[in-house]
Amino acid sequence: MAERVFITGMGMITAIGDNVAENLEQLRQQRSGLGYTSYIDTIYKQVLPVAEVKHPNDALAALAGIALREGYTRTTLLGLTAMREALQQAGITDVQTAPTGFINASTVGGMCDTEKVYFDIVDPAKEGTFLQYIDTLDCADCTQRIADTVGFSEHIATISTACSSSANALMFGARMIKQGFLPRMVCGGTEALTRFTLNGFNSLKNVDKQFCRPFDQQRTGLNLGEGAAYLVLESESFAKANNSRILAEFTGYCNANEAFHPTSPSPEGDGAYEAMKAALAMSGRTLKDVDYINVHGTATLNNDVSEGKALERLFGNDVPLFSSTKPFTGHTLAAAGAIEAIYAVLAIQQGLIFPNLNFTEKMEELNITPVTALMEGVSVNNVISNSFGFGGNNASLVISKYEG
Repeated sequence: MAERVFITGMGMITAIGDNVAENLEQLRQQRSGLGYTSYIDTIYKQVLPVAEVKHPNDALAALAGIALREGYTRTTLLGLTAMREALQQAGITDVQTAPTGFINASTVGGMCDTEKVYFDIVDPAKEGTFLQYIDTLDCADCTQRIADTVGFSEHIATISTACSSSANALMFGARMIKQGFLPRMVCGGTEALTRFTLNGFNSLKNVDKQFCRPFDQQRTGLNLGEGAAYLVLESESFAKANNSRILAEFTGYCNANEAFHPTSPSPEGDGAYEAMKAALAMSGRTLKDVDYINVHGTATLNNDVSEGKALERLFGNDVPLFSSTKPFTGHTLAAAGAIEAIYAVLAIQQGLIFPNLNFTEKMEELNITPVTALMEGVSVNNVISNSFGFGGNNASLVISKYEG
């Protein structure tokens, strides 16, 4: 019989907090991290809202506990900051004390640095040290630098599946544990804001010039964000032998890649429906057991219709309480799945349902509306967390209260 998978450590940094506790407090206070960039040199500086981590790189290096040095991009520094907290919470002072794998997710890698010297690189007449930045461009560069700094030497991998990347990293880690390859995995993702992603999403005409409004009739697009989050996963046998503090159980997951369109989900939410249905089946929970859904909820015209229809197809007239937390953090792309998996654990631990900020008007295509005010003292035992990426790469996770 396959091992159960437990969550024993969590670490994060987002626009609303430098750690898990600060994120929880801002969620409780219903304070958004959206604003305007201080660190990106862009013509959209005071035009397009973003959710930016409120620290320059030298301050991030201090938070990560390292000296700022060449090659350590903002993406890497965000990841190291979140990693440090996750390991501390899990009581891990040295990852070499037990076989531990590392699955990281990123979509921009070191582009936050390489884009600054792009025009130097493409100019054949230019010479200088700027070529050294090319080495940091690869998404796996941040993975390797984090692994080298922390000391991971077992299985190390990088996943880049757009907005579902870190959800897929968590799935990959859980599968490694269930198949007996490793007893402990650290999985998640890191993502820095870049001109490239801001320009790219803006060219798709799905960036809102106001603060995003998921599942609202008047929504016009997303707001990008940055951050990092990692979760420590342990097999049941290892966690009990190690006397680990178990925060929650990772009971189900599924990736349903519908491949409907390069950037748009299927109109009826086929992939989202299949991902949630299969993840729930794997968890052994029923439809009625689901207490809360942290939806992907990007506030783009296509996503919210597609995801909403998938919810109605799966749950019928009894759709559970749901909300999008992206008005707090922005859409952090590769880091979103792990960030929102931590929010799922917090919902279970604290008995909270987080509000879907900025909602005012029900979508005409749907019969459902999100939770719009913080709900406290709620019994939350099972949470579905959705992360849907380009190409129809749909990932759904089920996180459950630990019952022993």
